[in-house]
Amino acid sequence: MPRPLWKGAISFGMVSIPVKLYTATEDKDIHFNMLHEKDLSRVRQKLVCAEEEVDIERDEVVKGYEISPGRYVVLEDQDFENVPVVTTHTIDITDFVDLKEIDPILYQKTYYLEPEEIGMKPFALLMRALEDTNRVAIAKVTLRQKEQLCTLRIYEDTIALETMFYADEIRSPKDLSVPGKDVKVSDKELAMAKSLVDMLSSDAFDFAEYKDDYREALMTVIRAKAEGETIEAPQPAAAKITDLTEALRASVEAVRRQKKEPEPAGEERPRARAKAS
Repeated sequence: MPRPLWKGAISFGMVSIPVKLYTATEDKDIHFNMLHEKDLSRVRQKLVCAEEEVDIERDEVVKGYEISPGRYVVLEDQDFENVPVVTTHTIDITDFVDLKEIDPILYQKTYYLEPEEIGMKPFALLMRALEDTNRVAIAKVTLRQKEQLCTLRIYEDTIALETMFYADEIRSPKDLSVPGKDVKVSDKELAMAKSLVDMLSSDAFDFAEYKDDYREALMTVIRAKAEGETIEAPQPAAAKITDLTEALRASVEAVRRQKKEPEPAGEERPRARAKAS
């Protein structure tokens, strides 16, 4: 496990639980270096003063908040430490709710919590309380110079902290052009759509079954090119069926063939559509 990115304490009523915070996820994307096409040397980004048009070093950069055009208040590291909130070094639990009450759109990033040695027992107590009540804790914590809303929930053998967006950070979809209740679907279309959903349903979601196919395919291209080979692009997929009923019927049949499931007795097979004269 890498070094903790934050140390503090969970505030649980009058109980304080010293903890360390670790990132729970890692970026597996393929990263590229930017190169000069002429000689393939690395390209370096520079910091330039827009006023003097001269290069500056990173240690010459400060953080400023624009209070009016061209006027800034400059903040130093100590100013951020002096922000008058208790969550700078504390995960402050304010509420407990059912997990189903939280819409997934609110979640940002997941972290793992690990108790300090002195906090083992109260940490275990909080875990047991969350398990037995089937609740998640709602809390606030300050990370990267922002007070984050977050949840604490059981994940495997520890507590996961998930940062969340605030309500005013969620954009409304009301201005989107989406189908309303006036769009009619037939009973047959709905029945076939439900059948397709049922056939593609599984008892449990196993995320280990899902792989990043694009990343693996891109690595195949990179390895082949390193060996002087070329990879042929796959052939375009066959034209999609534009008739909704036929598309649904073809989808159900394709899944049935894939799963080698027999057709239910009495189900009508699709008929060839007559060509227009």
